Amino acid sequence: MKFEAILFMLLTIALLVKSEHLIIGNSAEKELVYYKKVKYHAIPFVKRVKQVFYNSTDQRPIDAITVYDNLNSSASAVITAGGLGYTYVNLQLKSERGEALHYDVGIYSYYL
Repeated sequence: MKFEAILFMLLTIALLVKSEHLIIGNSAEKELVYYKKVKYHAIPFVKRVKQVFYNSTDQRPIDAITVYDNLNSSASAVITAGGLGYTYVNLQLKSERGEALHYDVGIYSYYL
C-alpha cells in the first residue's frame, strides 16, 4: 500500500511539471551534425507551429537530440517521426496561443 501511494504521488508530480526542453540521449562525446535556431514572433491569438526536418546525408544514425526553449515558456517540442537510432527525425515545435517561439535544435551522432 505504501509503495502504491508513493508511485501515485510521483506520477501526479510528473504530470504537473511542465517541461520546456526536449533532451533525448546523451550528447557527450558526440558530434553535432545539425543545428538550427527556430525563432517566430508572437501573433495575438495564434499558436506558432514550426516543423523541423533532418535527414542524414551519410546514413549515420542519430544518437542524441536536444531542443532547448530559450524563452522558458510553456511551448512544446514533439518528435513526430524518426528519432534515436534512425537516420532522420521530424520535430514539431508549438508555442502557446499568442506567444513567441524560440528554440535551439541540435542533433548529434557518433564520430565516424
